Amino acid sequence: MSAKGDMFYAWTAVPDIKGECGGAVTSILKYLLDSKIVDGVLTVQKGLDVFDAEPIVITDSADLAKTAGSLHCGTLLLPKLIKKYLNGAKDMKLAVTCKGCDAKAMYELAKRNQINLDNIVMIGLNCGGSVSPIVARDMIASKYGINPNDVVKEEIDKGQFIVMTKDGQHKGISIDELEEEGLGRRTNCQRCETKIPRQCDVVCGNWGVIGDKAGKATFVEICSDKGAMVFDGAVKAGVLQTCAPEAKGLEIRGKIENVMIKMGKKNQEKQFAAIGEGTGGRLTYIMAETSRCIKCYGCIESCPICYCVECSTKKPYLVPPGRLPPDFMFQLIRFAHIADSCVNCGQCTDVCPMNIPNSLFMHAQQVELEKMFGHKPGVDMELPVLAFAEEADERARLHATGSDMIFENVFKE
Repeated sequence: MSAKGDMFYAWTAVPDIKGECGGAVTSILKYLLDSKIVDGVLTVQKGLDVFDAEPIVITDSADLAKTAGSLHCGTLLLPKLIKKYLNGAKDMKLAVTCKGCDAKAMYELAKRNQINLDNIVMIGLNCGGSVSPIVARDMIASKYGINPNDVVKEEIDKGQFIVMTKDGQHKGISIDELEEEGLGRRTNCQRCETKIPRQCDVVCGNWGVIGDKAGKATFVEICSDKGAMVFDGAVKAGVLQTCAPEAKGLEIRGKIENVMIKMGKKNQEKQFAAIGEGTGGRLTYIMAETSRCIKCYGCIESCPICYCVECSTKKPYLVPPGRLPPDFMFQLIRFAHIADSCVNCGQCTDVCPMNIPNSLFMHAQQVELEKMFGHKPGVDMELPVLAFAEEADERARLHATGSDMIFENVFKE
């Protein structure tokens, strides 16, 4: 029997399952569906090409094969879709594949009673970052000299972004080189420190798989009691085979994670410094950049922390309608409501038609607020000290759980 903290090499025992690293993730998902532990699997599949990631809910395990493999040019965030289209998993059970920002967003929505984590099995995926599909296509054409339409597979391995074409070409370029030229991973991914999302029930990846199992097995870490039950169930059902990880593999996995965390911190310092030092300098920079805002509400629609039924940015006495660019109050309201809980998913930057680096501004403020109040978004179920909710159902929940003591003065106002 496994327990929280246990680690394994795992690979599929199902002959028709093919996966990049032994098919362990697909096998676990198959077990969850076939045993009816979950009603569906929310994950990502390839659309028209490797640059077109599509969210999909799978209810038949035979359809899982088309979701196998990585899509580094897929920048979707799944938890907001659960809230928006699947009733917060309140009346169905789901297995969800989660990279770091997915896991953190899941926690932030759950603690605000927007999704039901009891009905969700979180299958974590190690993540070194993703690449905007638009940037990827331009980058492959200009830097690799390859027609993006010919690319059938891409991967990030050993510090390189590697592409493979249908005629057998195989080319990799250093991520550092690409990012020095403003290419490579999304800037929020460059800042990220959550490379192994241990908020999930189990977390899977290829880091640390060495020896004869390299490329043929997945490194699995058990992160919760629920995860242990799922993993043991898959083994008992005969869909998964396992062995103990190599000691050297454990060491390598730890080193990879630590190096990537240090890189994230370094990139935070670099990117935060670029938007100005001190309150006045940074505020001036943010005001200048957001002056391009056309108030399309794309940032709000895509943000996992924005869930209010009646958005304060649409109240005419706070933000007058029809004014472009909107008064800076529009941005200040968003900062006040979100910045302390920003999970650095980058969705607000991805969708902005005016190329405003919204996630950079949010993340920079979140880091400073974390220093002041100690709240780190998306790592546990504690509400932030600055949390503020106007929705009646949220206030009722806080009152029922006793959490409203923190917000007593806010609600009185």
